[in-house]
Amino acid sequence: MALRLGLLAYLVVFAVRKLRRGGYDRAIGQRLGRYGAGLPAEPRCWIHAVSVGEAATAVPLVEALLRRWPELGIVMTTVTPTGARIVSDRLDGKVSHRYFPVDLPGPVRRALDAVRPRFFIGMETELWPNFFRALAARGVPSMIANGRISDRSFRRYRRVRFLTSRMLRDVGVFAMQSQEDARRIIALGAPPERVVVTGNLKADLAAPDAGGESLWQRLLGLGEDDLVWIAGSTHRGEDAAVLDAFARLRTHFPQLVLLLAPRHPERVPEVERLVIERGLSAVRRSDLPGARDRNSVIILNTVGELAQLYRVATVVFVGGSLVPTGGHNMLEPALLRKAVLFGPHTGNFRESADVLLAAGGAVLVREGAELERWVGRLLGDLELRQRMGEAAFQALVGRQGAVKHTLELVERFLMMEPAHG
Repeated sequence: MALRLGLLAYLVVFAVRKLRRGGYDRAIGQRLGRYGAGLPAEPRCWIHAVSVGEAATAVPLVEALLRRWPELGIVMTTVTPTGARIVSDRLDGKVSHRYFPVDLPGPVRRALDAVRPRFFIGMETELWPNFFRALAARGVPSMIANGRISDRSFRRYRRVRFLTSRMLRDVGVFAMQSQEDARRIIALGAPPERVVVTGNLKADLAAPDAGGESLWQRLLGLGEDDLVWIAGSTHRGEDAAVLDAFARLRTHFPQLVLLLAPRHPERVPEVERLVIERGLSAVRRSDLPGARDRNSVIILNTVGELAQLYRVATVVFVGGSLVPTGGHNMLEPALLRKAVLFGPHTGNFRESADVLLAAGGAVLVREGAELERWVGRLLGDLELRQRMGEAAFQALVGRQGAVKHTLELVERFLMMEPAHG
């Protein structure tokens, strides 16, 4: 009865999401484990990436797996439509996408019956008790890759350690980003002998090919002398601070262009209202190239382009960090040798933030006024921007190798025949 009530509650939430966001039309059957035809030939592995960030991070790992085992069919699941779009855009023809099943026995059983994976890799640390229990019962080896435990998640899991530790015993190997993440997963009950520090897969993401900057400048209607401030992955409470800073900075830098990228595309109308309230004009990325007032704020309303767009930036602010959200991926602009700013709330990217700050490749700003001061300073100092960007890039180059280490763990622990149940 409890499980039926849980499923009913999920369906209500799902219906609300569908009405509010859209994009969930074909997902509901798959969330119930009905995967249908079209899966790749066996042997198959199953890789799960919840949303945009995890899906993008999985790309170099997927490509490495296919180079090493070209006969391997890969089924990749996400929870969100935006994550699905990343899979479609960046891994088209290389993987088959499905939505991850609800963590209830029926949907999990149906999904596993359909996929019949040789092994499973979960990106970062999404823990699903029924799913991992079912994998273990079928003898399907599993891995957490690029594992991390944020401050918030650690507090939450620690309250139910007696349940968490039981679930973690069903996972075969934990490839964690840092020593602190390793310490935390062990404290939650992971067997220490199964925990390995591999580093952060995000540091292994390839920088976009050279030569794309001029293309993006044309697509966005930018001039050669424009200074471009990109505020990426912003949340409610940050957009206003960015816009206020931009309005004041334009008096000193009339060639300044702001590209504002809200983390959640459904917030675009809300951000447009904030722009208009300040007497500014706005244009959506999807309406470009086209006529654009050179003073218009460009609002990114597309998915999967932000990492590419960073190449045209003069200065980058990575959002989710001035408000207590946990931050977002600051390694993408760093790989492009960009000077990076972020706020104090970076618990989800703690090690990345520490590495960039220690190298002098980033600056931590604590509120809107400090953000404005640093953006202004960097806009006016080319040498400082270049020095910070190079320091950020070199810091990441020195920490690459996570894909190689993760692949070694796959070969050692996962590439074996499962006993299908």
